[in-house]
Amino acid sequence: MVTIKKTPGVYIEEISVFPPAIAAVDTAVPAFIGYTDDETSKLQAIKLDSLLDFEELYCDFDNWKLTYTVNENTIEEDFSRNELYYHMQLYFANGGGKCYVISLGRKVKNSGGRKEDFLAALEVLSKEDEPTLIVLPEATQLTYQSCMDVYQAALAQAANLMDRFVILDVPEVNDEIAAFRNGIGNNNLRFGAAYYPYLNTSISKYAKVRSEDINFKNLSIEDKEGKKTKNLTNVNIEQGNMDRQNMIQAIKAQTLVLPPSAAIAGVYASVDASRGVWKSPANVSLSFVSGLSRKISHEEQAELNVHPEGGKSINAIRSFTGKGILVWGARTLAGNDNEWRYINVRRFYNFVEESVKKATQQFVFEPNDANTWVRVSTMIENFLTNLWRQGALAGATPNEAFFVKVGLGVTMTFDDILNGIMNVEIGLAVVRPAEFIVLKFSQKIQES
Repeated sequence: MVTIKKTPGVYIEEISVFPPAIAAVDTAVPAFIGYTDDETSKLQAIKLDSLLDFEELYCDFDNWKLTYTVNENTIEEDFSRNELYYHMQLYFANGGGKCYVISLGRKVKNSGGRKEDFLAALEVLSKEDEPTLIVLPEATQLTYQSCMDVYQAALAQAANLMDRFVILDVPEVNDEIAAFRNGIGNNNLRFGAAYYPYLNTSISKYAKVRSEDINFKNLSIEDKEGKKTKNLTNVNIEQGNMDRQNMIQAIKAQTLVLPPSAAIAGVYASVDASRGVWKSPANVSLSFVSGLSRKISHEEQAELNVHPEGGKSINAIRSFTGKGILVWGARTLAGNDNEWRYINVRRFYNFVEESVKKATQQFVFEPNDANTWVRVSTMIENFLTNLWRQGALAGATPNEAFFVKVGLGVTMTFDDILNGIMNVEIGLAVVRPAEFIVLKFSQKIQES
Protein backbone atom coordinates (compact mmCIF):
# COMPACT_ATOMS: atom_id res chain seq x y z
CA MET A 1 0.00 0.00 0.00
CA VAL A 2 1.46 3.35 -1.06
CA THR A 3 1.00 6.22 1.38
CA ILE A 4 1.28 9.91 0.52
CA LYS A 5 4.28 11.48 2.27
CA LYS A 6 3.72 14.96 3.64
CA THR A 7 6.49 15.24 6.22
CA PRO A 8 10.21 15.03 5.28
CA GLY A 9 11.97 11.99 6.72
CA VAL A 10 12.83 8.34 6.18
CA TYR A 11 9.99 5.87 5.58
CA ILE A 12 10.02 2.07 5.57
CA GLU A 13 7.80 0.07 3.27
CA GLU A 14 7.80 -3.76 3.32
CA ILE A 15 7.44 -5.32 -0.10
CA SER A 16 5.79 -8.74 -0.35
CA VAL A 17 7.78 -10.94 -2.73
CA PHE A 18 6.07 -14.27 -2.03
CA PRO A 19 2.77 -15.20 -3.63
CA PRO A 20 -0.11 -16.20 -1.38
CA ALA A 21 -0.16 -19.86 -0.42
CA ILE A 22 -2.87 -22.52 -0.46
CA ALA A 23 -3.47 -24.31 2.82
CA ALA A 24 -4.35 -27.96 2.28
CA VAL A 25 -7.71 -28.90 3.79
CA ASP A 26 -8.13 -32.06 5.83
CA THR A 27 -9.14 -35.03 3.70
CA ALA A 28 -10.45 -37.67 6.12
CA VAL A 29 -12.86 -36.11 8.60
CA PRO A 30 -15.84 -38.48 8.78
CA ALA A 31 -19.23 -37.55 10.09
CA PHE A 32 -20.94 -40.48 11.83
CA ILE A 33 -24.70 -40.57 12.12
CA GLY A 34 -26.34 -42.97 14.56
CA TYR A 35 -28.17 -43.62 17.81
CA THR A 36 -26.60 -43.02 21.23
CA ASP A 37 -27.57 -42.79 24.91
CA ASP A 38 -27.72 -38.99 24.81
CA GLU A 39 -30.80 -36.91 24.04
CA THR A 40 -29.43 -33.47 24.93
CA SER A 41 -27.18 -33.27 21.86
CA LYS A 42 -29.64 -34.82 19.42
CA LEU A 43 -29.16 -33.61 15.83
CA GLN A 44 -26.10 -31.53 16.71
CA ALA A 45 -22.84 -31.96 14.82
CA ILE A 46 -20.15 -32.32 17.50
CA LYS A 47 -16.44 -32.64 16.81
CA LEU A 48 -14.49 -35.41 18.59
CA ASP A 49 -10.85 -36.45 18.73
CA SER A 50 -10.94 -39.81 20.50
CA LEU A 51 -13.06 -42.73 21.63
CA LEU A 52 -12.88 -41.31 25.15
CA ASP A 53 -14.59 -38.15 23.89
CA PHE A 54 -17.41 -40.28 22.49
CA GLU A 55 -17.78 -42.24 25.73
CA GLU A 56 -17.97 -39.08 27.82
CA LEU A 57 -20.56 -37.41 25.59
CA TYR A 58 -22.72 -40.24 24.33
CA CYS A 59 -22.41 -43.26 26.68
CA ASP A 60 -24.37 -43.64 29.90
CA PHE A 61 -22.48 -46.66 31.20
CA ASP A 62 -24.03 -46.35 34.68
CA ASN A 63 -27.35 -47.38 33.15
CA TRP A 64 -25.99 -50.14 30.93
CA LYS A 65 -27.95 -52.88 32.71
CA LEU A 66 -28.64 -56.14 30.93
CA THR A 67 -31.84 -58.01 31.70
CA TYR A 68 -33.08 -61.30 30.25
CA THR A 69 -36.75 -62.14 30.62
CA VAL A 70 -38.80 -65.12 29.45
CA ASN A 71 -41.90 -63.95 27.57
CA GLU A 72 -44.09 -66.58 25.91
CA ASN A 73 -41.21 -69.06 25.74
CA THR A 74 -38.98 -66.42 24.14
CA ILE A 75 -36.03 -64.90 25.90
CA GLU A 76 -36.08 -61.13 25.51
CA GLU A 77 -33.09 -58.88 26.09
CA ASP A 78 -33.27 -55.38 27.47
CA PHE A 79 -30.04 -53.43 26.98
CA SER A 80 -28.60 -50.14 25.76
CA ARG A 81 -29.26 -49.43 22.08
CA ASN A 82 -26.20 -47.17 21.75
CA GLU A 83 -24.91 -49.15 18.78
CA LEU A 84 -22.88 -46.30 17.32
CA TYR A 85 -20.41 -46.89 20.17
CA TYR A 86 -19.28 -50.18 18.64
CA HIS A 87 -18.79 -48.62 15.22
CA MET A 88 -16.70 -45.86 16.76
CA GLN A 89 -14.47 -48.52 18.33
CA LEU A 90 -13.88 -49.98 14.87
CA TYR A 91 -13.12 -46.54 13.46
CA PHE A 92 -10.49 -45.60 16.01
CA ALA A 93 -8.96 -49.10 16.04
CA ASN A 94 -8.29 -48.80 12.30
CA GLY A 95 -6.48 -45.48 12.41
CA GLY A 96 -9.28 -42.98 12.72
CA GLY A 97 -8.81 -39.60 14.34
CA LYS A 98 -10.71 -36.35 14.27
CA CYS A 99 -14.37 -36.83 13.37
CA TYR A 100 -17.89 -35.49 13.81
CA VAL A 101 -20.86 -37.25 15.38
CA ILE A 102 -24.51 -36.41 14.82
CA SER A 103 -26.54 -38.26 17.43
CA LEU A 104 -30.06 -39.36 16.62
CA GLY A 105 -30.82 -39.66 20.30
CA ARG A 106 -32.01 -42.91 21.84
CA LYS A 107 -33.31 -45.65 19.60
CA VAL A 108 -36.80 -46.93 20.29
CA LYS A 109 -36.84 -50.47 21.70
CA ASN A 110 -37.36 -53.23 19.11
CA SER A 111 -36.87 -50.72 16.32
CA GLY A 112 -34.36 -50.57 13.50
CA GLY A 113 -34.57 -46.80 13.52
CA ARG A 114 -36.41 -44.19 11.45
CA LYS A 115 -35.53 -42.91 8.00
CA GLU A 116 -36.66 -39.43 9.06
CA ASP A 117 -33.98 -39.36 11.77
CA PHE A 118 -31.20 -39.97 9.27
CA LEU A 119 -32.57 -37.46 6.76
CA ALA A 120 -32.80 -34.81 9.49
CA ALA A 121 -29.18 -35.53 10.47
CA LEU A 122 -28.05 -35.22 6.85
CA GLU A 123 -29.72 -31.81 6.72
CA VAL A 124 -27.70 -30.77 9.79
CA LEU A 125 -24.53 -32.16 8.20
CA SER A 126 -25.08 -30.18 4.99
CA LYS A 127 -24.40 -26.98 6.97
CA GLU A 128 -21.02 -28.23 8.25
CA ASP A 129 -17.97 -27.36 6.18
CA GLU A 130 -15.18 -29.54 7.62
CA PRO A 131 -16.49 -33.14 7.26
CA THR A 132 -15.27 -34.93 4.14
CA LEU A 133 -16.77 -38.40 4.66
CA ILE A 134 -20.31 -39.54 5.46
CA VAL A 135 -20.70 -42.77 7.42
CA LEU A 136 -24.09 -44.27 8.34
CA PRO A 137 -23.55 -47.86 9.51
CA GLU A 138 -26.89 -48.12 11.34
CA ALA A 139 -28.83 -47.25 8.19
CA THR A 140 -28.52 -50.95 7.33
CA GLN A 141 -31.07 -51.69 10.09
CA LEU A 142 -33.79 -49.62 8.44
CA THR A 143 -36.26 -51.24 6.10
CA TYR A 144 -34.49 -51.88 2.82
CA GLN A 145 -36.14 -49.11 0.83
CA SER A 146 -35.60 -46.64 3.68
CA CYS A 147 -31.91 -47.56 3.74
CA MET A 148 -31.63 -46.93 0.00
CA ASP A 149 -33.47 -43.61 0.36
CA VAL A 150 -30.97 -42.49 3.02
CA TYR A 151 -28.03 -43.62 0.89
CA GLN A 152 -29.34 -41.69 -2.12
CA ALA A 153 -29.80 -38.56 0.02
CA ALA A 154 -26.20 -38.85 1.29
CA LEU A 155 -24.86 -39.26 -2.26
CA ALA A 156 -26.92 -36.26 -3.40
CA GLN A 157 -25.44 -34.13 -0.64
CA ALA A 158 -21.90 -35.16 -1.58
CA ALA A 159 -22.55 -34.33 -5.23
CA ASN A 160 -24.13 -30.99 -4.38
CA LEU A 161 -21.37 -29.81 -2.03
CA MET A 162 -18.51 -31.58 -3.88
CA ASP A 163 -16.38 -31.69 -0.75
CA ARG A 164 -17.33 -35.06 0.74
CA PHE A 165 -17.58 -38.75 -0.07
CA VAL A 166 -19.96 -41.46 1.18
CA ILE A 167 -18.88 -44.86 2.52
CA LEU A 168 -21.73 -47.35 2.13
CA ASP A 169 -22.49 -50.82 3.47
CA VAL A 170 -24.33 -53.50 1.54
CA PRO A 171 -27.23 -54.53 3.82
CA GLU A 172 -27.60 -58.24 4.53
CA VAL A 173 -30.80 -59.27 2.75
CA ASN A 174 -31.70 -61.98 0.28
CA ASP A 175 -29.66 -61.67 -2.91
CA GLU A 176 -27.98 -58.62 -1.37
CA ILE A 177 -25.70 -57.66 -4.26
CA ALA A 178 -28.46 -57.51 -6.87
CA ALA A 179 -30.80 -55.83 -4.39
CA PHE A 180 -28.21 -53.16 -3.59
CA ARG A 181 -27.46 -52.42 -7.23
CA ASN A 182 -31.14 -52.16 -8.05
CA GLY A 183 -31.94 -50.03 -5.02
CA ILE A 184 -29.09 -47.52 -5.00
CA GLY A 185 -30.19 -45.80 -8.21
CA ASN A 186 -28.00 -44.33 -10.95
CA ASN A 187 -27.32 -40.80 -9.71
CA ASN A 188 -24.17 -39.38 -8.09
CA LEU A 189 -22.42 -42.76 -8.04
CA ARG A 190 -18.94 -41.24 -8.32
CA PHE A 191 -19.34 -39.70 -4.87
CA GLY A 192 -19.61 -42.98 -2.97
CA ALA A 193 -18.13 -46.44 -2.53
CA ALA A 194 -19.70 -49.63 -1.19
CA TYR A 195 -18.02 -52.39 0.82
CA TYR A 196 -18.92 -56.04 1.41
CA PRO A 197 -19.28 -58.28 3.46
CA TYR A 198 -19.90 -57.69 7.18
CA LEU A 199 -17.06 -58.14 9.66
CA ASN A 200 -16.73 -60.61 12.52
CA THR A 201 -15.16 -58.31 15.09
CA SER A 202 -13.42 -58.85 18.41
CA ILE A 203 -15.59 -56.15 20.01
CA SER A 204 -17.60 -57.40 22.96
CA LYS A 205 -21.15 -56.11 23.13
CA TYR A 206 -21.29 -56.32 26.92
CA ALA A 207 -17.74 -55.37 27.90
CA LYS A 208 -18.91 -52.24 29.73
CA VAL A 209 -21.60 -54.02 31.76
CA ARG A 210 -20.77 -54.86 35.37
CA SER A 211 -21.47 -58.45 36.36
CA GLU A 212 -23.81 -57.31 39.10
CA ASP A 213 -25.87 -55.42 36.50
CA ILE A 214 -26.67 -58.57 34.52
CA ASN A 215 -30.08 -59.81 35.62
CA PHE A 216 -31.85 -63.06 34.82
CA LYS A 217 -35.58 -62.92 35.48
CA ASN A 218 -37.71 -66.06 35.39
CA LEU A 219 -34.90 -68.03 33.78
CA SER A 220 -33.96 -71.53 34.84
CA ILE A 221 -31.33 -74.08 33.89
CA GLU A 222 -31.04 -77.78 34.40
CA ASP A 223 -28.53 -79.19 36.85
CA LYS A 224 -25.84 -81.60 35.69
CA GLU A 225 -28.16 -84.61 36.06
CA GLY A 226 -30.95 -82.89 34.17
CA LYS A 227 -33.43 -83.87 36.83
CA LYS A 228 -34.50 -80.49 38.09
CA THR A 229 -34.07 -76.82 37.39
CA LYS A 230 -32.46 -74.08 39.39
CA ASN A 231 -34.49 -70.93 39.35
CA LEU A 232 -32.20 -67.98 38.68
CA THR A 233 -34.74 -65.33 39.59
CA ASN A 234 -33.07 -62.72 41.77
CA VAL A 235 -29.64 -64.21 41.02
CA ASN A 236 -27.93 -60.97 42.09
CA ILE A 237 -28.17 -62.32 45.64
CA GLU A 238 -26.52 -65.59 44.66
CA GLN A 239 -23.07 -64.20 44.03
CA GLY A 240 -21.44 -67.60 44.51
CA ASN A 241 -23.71 -69.44 42.08
CA MET A 242 -21.41 -71.05 39.49
CA ASP A 243 -24.23 -71.46 36.97
CA ARG A 244 -24.77 -67.74 37.08
CA GLN A 245 -21.04 -67.04 36.75
CA ASN A 246 -20.75 -69.36 33.75
CA MET A 247 -23.68 -67.66 32.07
CA ILE A 248 -22.19 -64.22 32.66
CA GLN A 249 -18.85 -65.36 31.31
CA ALA A 250 -20.52 -66.72 28.18
CA ILE A 251 -22.50 -63.51 27.74
CA LYS A 252 -19.43 -61.27 28.02
CA ALA A 253 -17.55 -63.45 25.52
CA GLN A 254 -20.06 -62.61 22.77
CA THR A 255 -18.57 -60.50 20.00
CA LEU A 256 -20.31 -58.49 17.30
CA VAL A 257 -20.77 -58.81 13.57
CA LEU A 258 -20.79 -55.28 12.14
CA PRO A 259 -21.03 -53.64 8.72
CA PRO A 260 -17.61 -52.47 7.52
CA SER A 261 -18.09 -48.74 6.85
CA ALA A 262 -16.71 -47.48 10.19
CA ALA A 263 -13.57 -49.61 9.85
CA ILE A 264 -13.15 -48.39 6.26
CA ALA A 265 -13.42 -44.77 7.43
CA GLY A 266 -10.52 -45.52 9.78
CA VAL A 267 -8.55 -46.95 6.85
CA TYR A 268 -9.19 -43.81 4.80
CA ALA A 269 -7.89 -41.67 7.67
CA SER A 270 -4.84 -43.88 8.22
CA VAL A 271 -3.84 -44.05 4.54
CA ASP A 272 -4.39 -40.30 4.06
CA ALA A 273 -2.13 -39.56 7.04
CA SER A 274 0.65 -41.98 6.10
CA ARG A 275 0.62 -41.83 2.29
CA GLY A 276 -1.79 -39.12 1.12
CA VAL A 277 -5.33 -38.91 -0.21
CA TRP A 278 -4.01 -39.81 -3.68
CA LYS A 279 -3.14 -43.35 -2.45
CA SER A 280 -5.91 -45.93 -2.85
CA PRO A 281 -7.30 -47.03 0.53
CA ALA A 282 -6.86 -50.69 -0.38
CA ASN A 283 -4.54 -53.65 0.30
CA VAL A 284 -4.74 -52.60 3.95
CA SER A 285 -5.39 -54.99 6.84
CA LEU A 286 -8.23 -54.42 9.31
CA SER A 287 -7.84 -54.34 13.09
CA PHE A 288 -10.35 -55.69 15.63
CA VAL A 289 -11.56 -58.05 12.89
CA SER A 290 -11.32 -61.81 13.32
CA GLY A 291 -13.18 -62.96 10.23
CA LEU A 292 -15.86 -62.22 7.66
CA SER A 293 -19.56 -63.01 7.55
CA ARG A 294 -18.83 -64.79 4.29
CA LYS A 295 -15.70 -65.53 2.31
CA ILE A 296 -15.35 -64.16 -1.21
CA SER A 297 -13.46 -66.09 -3.86
CA HIS A 298 -11.42 -64.68 -6.73
CA GLU A 299 -14.22 -65.49 -9.16
CA GLU A 300 -16.91 -63.96 -6.94
CA GLN A 301 -14.96 -60.73 -6.64
CA ALA A 302 -14.87 -60.40 -10.41
CA GLU A 303 -18.67 -60.07 -10.32
CA LEU A 304 -18.46 -57.51 -7.51
CA ASN A 305 -15.65 -55.41 -8.96
CA VAL A 306 -16.89 -55.09 -12.54
CA HIS A 307 -20.57 -54.70 -13.31
CA PRO A 308 -20.94 -54.41 -17.11
CA GLU A 309 -24.53 -53.11 -17.13
CA GLY A 310 -24.48 -50.22 -14.69
CA GLY A 311 -21.06 -49.97 -13.09
CA LYS A 312 -21.94 -50.05 -9.39
CA SER A 313 -18.71 -51.69 -8.31
CA ILE A 314 -18.68 -53.17 -4.81
CA ASN A 315 -15.36 -53.37 -3.00
CA ALA A 316 -14.63 -56.74 -1.48
CA ILE A 317 -13.05 -57.36 1.89
CA ARG A 318 -11.22 -60.66 1.74
CA SER A 319 -9.24 -63.03 3.91
CA PHE A 320 -5.80 -64.10 2.68
CA THR A 321 -3.69 -66.80 4.28
CA GLY A 322 -0.74 -65.29 6.07
CA LYS A 323 -1.94 -61.73 5.42
CA GLY A 324 -5.18 -61.46 7.37
CA ILE A 325 -8.32 -59.54 6.47
CA LEU A 326 -7.60 -57.03 3.70
CA VAL A 327 -9.57 -54.32 1.93
CA TRP A 328 -9.37 -55.62 -1.63
CA GLY A 329 -11.16 -53.04 -3.75
CA ALA A 330 -10.58 -49.42 -4.74
CA ARG A 331 -13.53 -48.39 -6.89
CA THR A 332 -16.34 -45.91 -6.54
CA LEU A 333 -19.88 -46.97 -7.38
CA ALA A 334 -19.23 -45.48 -10.84
CA GLY A 335 -17.14 -48.50 -11.76
CA ASN A 336 -17.52 -48.07 -15.52
CA ASP A 337 -16.64 -44.37 -15.56
CA ASN A 338 -13.14 -43.81 -16.96
CA GLU A 339 -12.77 -40.50 -15.10
CA TRP A 340 -14.25 -41.32 -11.70
CA ARG A 341 -13.75 -45.07 -11.42
CA TYR A 342 -11.28 -44.91 -8.53
CA ILE A 343 -11.87 -43.69 -5.00
CA ASN A 344 -8.51 -41.93 -4.69
CA VAL A 345 -9.11 -39.92 -7.90
CA ARG A 346 -12.51 -38.64 -6.74
CA ARG A 347 -11.29 -37.83 -3.25
CA PHE A 348 -8.11 -36.18 -4.55
CA TYR A 349 -10.18 -33.88 -6.75
CA ASN A 350 -12.39 -33.08 -3.76
CA PHE A 351 -9.25 -32.18 -1.82
CA VAL A 352 -7.71 -29.96 -4.52
CA GLU A 353 -10.98 -28.26 -5.42
CA GLU A 354 -11.80 -27.43 -1.81
CA SER A 355 -8.26 -26.25 -1.00
CA VAL A 356 -8.08 -24.00 -4.08
CA LYS A 357 -11.62 -22.72 -3.56
CA LYS A 358 -10.88 -21.57 -0.02
CA ALA A 359 -7.54 -20.02 -0.97
CA THR A 360 -8.96 -18.02 -3.88
CA GLN A 361 -11.66 -16.43 -1.69
CA GLN A 362 -9.16 -13.67 -0.94
CA PHE A 363 -9.25 -12.57 -4.59
CA VAL A 364 -12.99 -11.96 -4.71
CA PHE A 365 -13.53 -8.26 -5.63
CA GLU A 366 -9.83 -7.83 -6.55
CA PRO A 367 -9.16 -6.15 -9.92
CA ASN A 368 -9.82 -8.65 -12.71
CA ASP A 369 -6.54 -7.87 -14.48
CA ALA A 370 -3.23 -9.47 -15.42
CA ASN A 371 -1.65 -8.75 -12.04
CA THR A 372 -4.35 -10.70 -10.21
CA TRP A 373 -4.27 -13.48 -12.78
CA VAL A 374 -0.54 -13.99 -12.25
CA ARG A 375 -0.92 -14.09 -8.49
CA VAL A 376 -3.74 -16.62 -8.70
CA SER A 377 -2.01 -18.89 -11.20
CA THR A 378 1.30 -18.76 -9.33
CA MET A 379 -0.40 -19.66 -6.06
CA ILE A 380 -2.13 -22.67 -7.62
CA GLU A 381 0.97 -23.80 -9.51
CA ASN A 382 3.07 -23.77 -6.34
CA PHE A 383 0.44 -25.84 -4.55
CA LEU A 384 0.22 -28.41 -7.35
CA THR A 385 4.00 -28.57 -7.72
CA ASN A 386 4.31 -29.57 -4.08
CA LEU A 387 1.68 -32.28 -4.60
CA TRP A 388 3.55 -33.51 -7.68
CA ARG A 389 6.77 -33.76 -5.66
CA GLN A 390 4.92 -35.87 -3.09
CA GLY A 391 3.86 -38.32 -5.80
CA ALA A 392 0.23 -37.28 -6.12
CA LEU A 393 0.43 -36.44 -9.82
CA ALA A 394 1.81 -38.43 -12.74
CA GLY A 395 4.46 -37.01 -15.04
CA ALA A 396 8.21 -36.54 -15.20
CA THR A 397 7.87 -32.76 -14.93
CA PRO A 398 5.28 -30.37 -13.50
CA ASN A 399 4.22 -29.49 -17.06
CA GLU A 400 3.31 -33.13 -17.63
CA ALA A 401 1.54 -33.37 -14.26
CA PHE A 402 -0.80 -30.38 -14.44
CA PHE A 403 -1.68 -27.11 -16.11
CA VAL A 404 -3.16 -23.86 -14.83
CA LYS A 405 -4.66 -21.43 -17.32
CA VAL A 406 -6.11 -17.98 -16.72
CA GLY A 407 -6.25 -14.83 -18.82
CA LEU A 408 -8.01 -12.79 -21.46
CA GLY A 409 -8.26 -14.75 -24.68
CA VAL A 410 -7.20 -17.91 -22.82
CA THR A 411 -10.00 -18.63 -20.39
CA MET A 412 -11.98 -15.39 -20.53
CA THR A 413 -13.59 -13.02 -22.98
CA PHE A 414 -14.20 -9.27 -22.60
CA ASP A 415 -17.78 -10.15 -21.81
CA ASP A 416 -16.63 -12.35 -18.92
CA ILE A 417 -14.59 -9.49 -17.47
CA LEU A 418 -17.46 -7.04 -17.87
CA ASN A 419 -19.63 -9.48 -15.92
CA GLY A 420 -17.06 -9.86 -13.13
CA ILE A 421 -16.07 -13.43 -14.03
CA MET A 422 -12.53 -14.77 -13.69
CA ASN A 423 -12.23 -18.25 -15.17
CA VAL A 424 -9.35 -20.45 -14.06
CA GLU A 425 -8.81 -23.80 -15.76
CA ILE A 426 -6.88 -26.51 -13.92
CA GLY A 427 -5.94 -29.89 -15.36
CA LEU A 428 -4.52 -32.72 -13.26
CA ALA A 429 -2.86 -36.01 -14.18
CA VAL A 430 -3.87 -37.92 -11.06
CA VAL A 431 -2.03 -41.13 -10.27
CA ARG A 432 -4.32 -44.12 -10.70
CA PRO A 433 -3.88 -47.38 -8.82
CA ALA A 434 -2.28 -50.47 -10.34
CA GLU A 435 -5.47 -52.46 -9.95
CA PHE A 436 -4.46 -55.36 -12.19
CA ILE A 437 -0.82 -56.42 -12.28
CA VAL A 438 -0.15 -58.81 -15.16
CA LEU A 439 3.03 -60.87 -15.09
CA LYS A 440 3.93 -62.42 -18.44
CA PHE A 441 6.29 -65.36 -18.51
CA SER A 442 7.86 -67.18 -21.43
CA GLN A 443 10.43 -69.91 -21.80
CA LYS A 444 13.85 -68.87 -22.92
CA ILE A 445 15.31 -71.35 -25.38
CA GLN A 446 18.62 -72.71 -24.21
CA GLU A 447 21.52 -71.29 -26.12
CA SER A 448 24.36 -73.59 -27.09
